[in-house]
Amino acid sequence: MVTLQSTPPTLTQAQLQTTRQRIDAYIQTLASHPDRREGALPYYLFHDANTPIKGTVLMFHGFSAKPHQMSRLADYLFRNGFNVYQATLAGHAYRIPDKYWPQVDLKPEILIPLRQKVDADPVLQTYLANLAKTGEGGAVSPSPVQMMGLVARLRQLEPRLLDIIAAIEQENAPEFDRYFVSSHLSYLSDAQARLSELEAMPGPVYTVGLSVGGAVALALAARHPQRVTKVVAFAPLLEVYGETRERYVNLAGPLDIREFGWDDLQFPLGCFTAANQFGTFVRKHENVAALRPTPTLMILTENEDAADIQTNQSFAQSLTRAALFKRYDNHYLYTFPSAALVPHPMVDPLERSQNMSNGYWKPMYQETLRFLSQTEFRASSLEQVGEVPGLPAVPPI
Repeated sequence: MVTLQSTPPTLTQAQLQTTRQRIDAYIQTLASHPDRREGALPYYLFHDANTPIKGTVLMFHGFSAKPHQMSRLADYLFRNGFNVYQATLAGHAYRIPDKYWPQVDLKPEILIPLRQKVDADPVLQTYLANLAKTGEGGAVSPSPVQMMGLVARLRQLEPRLLDIIAAIEQENAPEFDRYFVSSHLSYLSDAQARLSELEAMPGPVYTVGLSVGGAVALALAARHPQRVTKVVAFAPLLEVYGETRERYVNLAGPLDIREFGWDDLQFPLGCFTAANQFGTFVRKHENVAALRPTPTLMILTENEDAADIQTNQSFAQSLTRAALFKRYDNHYLYTFPSAALVPHPMVDPLERSQNMSNGYWKPMYQETLRFLSQTEFRASSLEQVGEVPGLPAVPPI
């Protein structure tokens, strides 16, 4: 179904100036911070005053990445009539993840004694020393077999671990706050602040995100349905891929194992735990119900190593289910098959993961534009590498 668009709003000089001033003030606070992360500042692409626009796209990059991760898509949307604001995920503008990024950790009265037991355990200390050597002193991720063994060892050291596992693995369990301290909702509060900076901007706001940024895009639309009118989520991280890895991510924080993110920045495992917990928040019943009237486009891949694909597919399908005798349309879901060799970070064609990159990026950009402009999506377009006839061409790399 094609939704007919009303006359595009025209941006006045006052609206443009107000919006720029608010965003520039925020960017300046980041730029002047002593722990500023190089290349991680947000930016915007705004059309001149007195120019009709199709709306404003608020974009969110993936976990541990930077705003320019989706710069090619941003440029394409800007060229075709949208204003674009590329935000930085909560805390990601700073270079010390331990201090600034959202995290989940055990409460001190549990964490400190457990870490003391870990430090005194010769088996764990030998393993962690070997792990450090394997990574040449850097961060390295254990294999699934090793993850299972590490969690089993922690269970021997902490008798309450079964209760702790239940508190973090059961969705939105009330016991979570009994064992954990968490800042995972900073992903939402920070995104709400970025949305408020667009208050003077006329016309609709659309949220677009990749991975954790996709989860943020969905959450923001659920909490602000009167302002956010459409959502595009590329491989949103609504749950960590794989049961074994998810349990390891949730519970191995006391081991103080670190992983590598974008630009080789090391982050504690508790940062990824917060991303997983935020995905659990997005899947709450009230957020799903709030999203049903809002058109969504979710694009996934079978070649996942970060976001659980079954969880994402179930979430997308739940948006179309009947509620109060009404069925909601305008929700689209497409999954790249494994043979397409499209990785989790699918937005930038030059970004590689698992030795794969997205060869279907041009039609994906075009169908994203079609959805935002017309509330329509054609899955057949993503079954070909070439561009889609009848839609604006995508500039070459």
